[in-house]
Parts: sequence; structure tokens; C-alpha cells
Amino acid sequence: MTQVVDWGAVAAPVCLVAGAVLALLIDAFWPRRAVGLTVAVSVAGVVAAGIATLALRHSPRVAFCQPVRLEEPMSCSWVVDHITLVWWAVVLVATGLVVLLLAPLAASGDMPPGETCFLVLCSAAGAMAVAAAHDLITLVVAMETVSLPSFALVGLRRRDRRGGEAALKFFIVSVVSTAITLLGISIVYGATGTVAAGGVAASVSSGAAIQPLIGVGLMLTLVGLGFKLAVVPFQMWVPDTYVGAPIPVAAYLSVVSKVAGLAGIAIVVVRFFPTYSDTWTPVLAVAAAITMTVGNLAALRQRHAVRLLAWSSVAQAGFLLVPLAAGGHSTDIRAIQAYAAMYAVVNIGAFSVVAAAASWGAVDVSDFAGLVRRTPALGLALGFALLCLAGLPPGVVGLVAKVVIFRSAVDGHLGWLAVVMAVNVAIGLVYYLRFITTLLRPPEELPSSAREGSPSSSEGPSSSLEGSGSSAAEVPQTLAVTRSGPTVELVAVATLVAAVALSVWPAALFQILS
Repeated sequence: MTQVVDWGAVAAPVCLVAGAVLALLIDAFWPRRAVGLTVAVSVAGVVAAGIATLALRHSPRVAFCQPVRLEEPMSCSWVVDHITLVWWAVVLVATGLVVLLLAPLAASGDMPPGETCFLVLCSAAGAMAVAAAHDLITLVVAMETVSLPSFALVGLRRRDRRGGEAALKFFIVSVVSTAITLLGISIVYGATGTVAAGGVAASVSSGAAIQPLIGVGLMLTLVGLGFKLAVVPFQMWVPDTYVGAPIPVAAYLSVVSKVAGLAGIAIVVVRFFPTYSDTWTPVLAVAAAITMTVGNLAALRQRHAVRLLAWSSVAQAGFLLVPLAAGGHSTDIRAIQAYAAMYAVVNIGAFSVVAAAASWGAVDVSDFAGLVRRTPALGLALGFALLCLAGLPPGVVGLVAKVVIFRSAVDGHLGWLAVVMAVNVAIGLVYYLRFITTLLRPPEELPSSAREGSPSSSEGPSSSLEGSGSSAAEVPQTLAVTRSGPTVELVAVATLVAAVALSVWPAALFQILS
């Protein structure tokens, strides 16, 4: 069967793939100019993908459709609508910022520039494919396209054995999650006879599907995707992987990988199983409550900067699940995307400051004491990002995003979940404000690794999952030192400006989404 491919519908991820291939070729044939050219080509690929995304804002498209009889629902593997375009925009913005964060590591020789940019752009193309997937096979292949390059990125840093250990943990957990997802998909296919969203939804709603199997297949599919989003109890890989990975890669995993998992869950429950809302809404509500509670309670104990942000990202995943638990209606999806867009900007901003501060050996939260006075731009960027994550003024965009999430819970008749959210917001204030007050304290003496002019050890064993409660002198220097460059400061300042602008005019975020 020959189909006419709508290249406009697939142009955005194709631009990313083209940029990835060009970056790899430049590194192979022009190694002396590899760093600057590969970063430039990668950013150009992201910009081209953004232009292709904007071109579709008034004309949603479908592609790779099967010819069907008139009485059957339309069966397309690729659907680009307004919801898809918003996910794409979040992925592209985050990917462009992460590429700039990776530039100093590539320039210093810690990471090969061609391979690094190639892997990031390929993974981002997979995230875009997840958001456009309209059948279960496309969804699982796209999720693996997100994950496989991420394994390599975590362990790609040279002279770092701990990165390989983190990549192995990440790989093992992801393989298990993929196996569970495939098992769920196979059960759904066996019960309905199709993997297309329209076919599955029609079969389930009409009662033609084998009913006892549908619930099992749905739950197994959600469990597999829950690993990607780091939903409790499937979050065990997050802290060690984030600490073992290069800091920009941890930022990528905390945003793009999480957005892909969230989009995958939203697609499964809304497009495939809308009539099973009585089954998946309570499951997602309980998962959201447990995830935000465990993430916040674990973050209270963290003294290691990256571990604190890692557990914070787990807690934020719980907040992101709330609108889906409320029913996943169009207003709920808009609330998820608004919160995800805010989270992407401010979280990458926080990681960019941590990456810059690592150049003087900052590992423990106490090492950031006086950052606002030592480097005002970086200190303000980190402080404002933490205020937005906490939902405190003047980080108004974070406050508005949390209010929208609260409203979804209340409108969905989930008053108990709104109470759990309020308690977790209060818990989050403790460690966010503790970090902010550290930034405002008088500057302390630089860490010993910076005084001696040598990087902190990257060969020592990783601390335990909760073992960040001691001082920096007692904890192995697990935060690898990067050579901060102008692009890192550029990302920090750019995210600060974006967060401030959205806080002054938060309605702009919702106008963009609509």
C-alpha cells in the first residue's frame, strides 16, 4: 500500500533529526571546529522545528492513515492538533536550552560534541513523536526513541565511572517499564483487535471488546508509562541517575523525558480509554497524592543540590497528574500544559545555575551561600526559579499554575486531593525557602575543591538515596565540576527573564495555549 505522506505534519521532528545527523557529520569531518558548529547546527535544527510547528497552528494535520470502511472510525498513526503543538513547543524550548547548557562540557572535552548533540536531538524527536502518536505501536516506539539516547547521554561523560553506573540503573528500570508497557499493549490488542486510538475507543465504548482484559491492559500500560514519569513507586532511578549524569543531562531528563511520559499517559487515557474514566481517574488521583507526598518528604532531607532538585521533580510529577485525575477534559489538559510549560522554564533555569556553580565545586546546598552577592545574575535566577516552583510571589507564574491545578481538582470533585496538594505545597515551602535563604546569607569560604583548584572527585561512590543529610565535607563530592561558559549564564538569564515576564503577565501563558 502506497500513501502520500503529509510532510508538513512530520516536518518538525524531521528538522530535529536532520540537525542531529548534520551535527554528527560535522564532528566526524571537521573535528577542529566541531564544538561551535555542532552547537550552532543543533540550535538551528531546533529553530527550524519551531518554525515548522508554528506553521501548523491554524491547520491541524493527520498522517499515516489506513483506508477504512465508512462505518469504522478513522485510523491514523500520527495526529497533530493544538494539544500536540503545545507539547512540541515545550519540548523544543527545553531542548534548545539544554543544548546551550551542554556546550561548555563539549568545549572542555568532557563530552564529545557530535555524539552529544546527536543524542539530544534524536531523543527530543522521539518526545515529539510521543505527543503526536495515535496508535499504541507508534507510542511505544516513540517512547523508546526518547529513552535509548538518554541512556547514552547519562554515561557519555569521559573519565566518569559513576556515570556508567547511573546509566546502567536507568537502563534496567527502563527495560522493565518497556516490557510492562508492551504486555499491556498486547492485552489491549488481544481484547480489541486493534492498536489505533479510534478503534480501541470505539471497541471499548460499544462493548465489543473483551471487558475483563481491557482494565488489565490499561493498568499495565499506565504502570509502564509511570516509570517514565517517575511516579511513585517507580521513582527509584531518579536521584542516583540525576546525580550520576552530567548536570545538563539531568535537566533534560527532568523536563523533556518527563513531558514525554506525561503526554504518553494523557494520550492513553484520553484518546484510547475515555469511557474507562471511572477506572483510571481514581488510580491517577492516588498516584498523584502519593508521588507529591513522597517527593516532598524526601526532598526535606536532601543537602545535595542535584538530589534536592531530583526529588523536587518527583513531587512536581505528582502535581502534573492532578488534572488527569480530575477527568482529563480539555480544560484539564490545558492546565497540565500550562504547569508543564512553567515547570520546564524554571526547572532548567535552576539546573543551569547549579551547573554554573559547579565550576567552583558547589555540591552541598550550603555551598551556594551568598550566591546572590557573589554572582547576582545567577543567584537571582536560582532564587526566582525556586520561588516559582514553590508557588510564592513574586514568582506569580508558579502561583497561577498551582491555582489552576487546584481548580482542576475542585472542579473534578476531588476535594481530598486538593487538601493533599495544599499540605504538599506547605511541605515544599520548607526546602525551597531553606535553599533561598542560603542564597541570601553572607558568602562563605569556597569549597575545598575550588580552593585547591581541582575538580571534585568524580570517581567516588555515590551517596545513598537518602544519604544527603550530612555536610559537604562528609558526603562524597558527587556533583561533577563543569567549566561554566557564557552559554550557561545565557540560559540562566534567559529563563529568569522569561519567568519574570510570565509572572508580570501570567495571562500570556494561557493565551499562547489557547
